[in-house]
Amino acid sequence: MSERPVLRIVRGNADDAEIAAVTAALTAVAANLAEAPQAGPQRLSEWASRSSALRRTTAQQSLRPGSNAWRASALPQ
Repeated sequence: MSERPVLRIVRGNADDAEIAAVTAALTAVAANLAEAPQAGPQRLSEWASRSSALRRTTAQQSLRPGSNAWRASALPQ
């Protein structure tokens, strides 16, 4: 046998039933991952985006002082 084993038990005394259960679980997970559609990166909403809490540096999106500035600070830009 010249091939490396795919699964190796490094600690403990696993019997044949336990090894079969682990093998079946890993096979099921691999099959689900292979069948799942590969979705691209999803765009976060402005409310969930951590970068929306940072201060903007461009003139268009910078913070503007004024009497109603507190209202604009809570809204996504």
